[in-house]
Amino acid sequence: MFYNIALWIVRVALLVVFRIKTVGRENIPKEGGVIIAYNHRSYWDPVMAGITCPRKLRFMAKEELFKNKFFALLIKSLGAFPISRGHGDLGAIKGSLKILAQGDAMLIFPEGKRVTDNSRPKAKPGMVAIAHRAKVPVIPATISGEYKWMHKITVTYGEPVYLDFTKKLTQEETQTAADDVMARIREKL
Repeated sequence: MFYNIALWIVRVALLVVFRIKTVGRENIPKEGGVIIAYNHRSYWDPVMAGITCPRKLRFMAKEELFKNKFFALLIKSLGAFPISRGHGDLGAIKGSLKILAQGDAMLIFPEGKRVTDNSRPKAKPGMVAIAHRAKVPVIPATISGEYKWMHKITVTYGEPVYLDFTKKLTQEETQTAADDVMARIREKL
């Protein structure tokens, strides 16, 4: 309930601030577990993802954001759960698999952090490892435009990427698949 009320309020507010265009919403399955992988340039990106995606999103957020109890309560109510960055966080992986098994949609930033310059870091392979283990598609999504007053922000949802669930992926195959998803995201920038 809180999620829907907050979403409505933020959507109305941001429609006044930005000119928001959404492309490809039909590519997002209406039900079932799915990972939606977005590029990440700004603190606004999770908000923009939430207001343009037709499904409620769950997402990992760096554990440092959960230190302030008020903010932790707020972002948890909006679908966030903590991840310890820099090493494999087994709890976050298990939480992700549970979310996807329940048929929910999950937001992931494959670069693992905000990228505010023109660098192109490799995608983290965890996104593909989780999708493969959960047997869910990955939707590449691109947020483009500048977060400035009345500037156009476009969120483009690409066609689903289905992994080969019939075999175990090697580390190299997992990284190659993650890089492919990241390339699909970047081609819409």
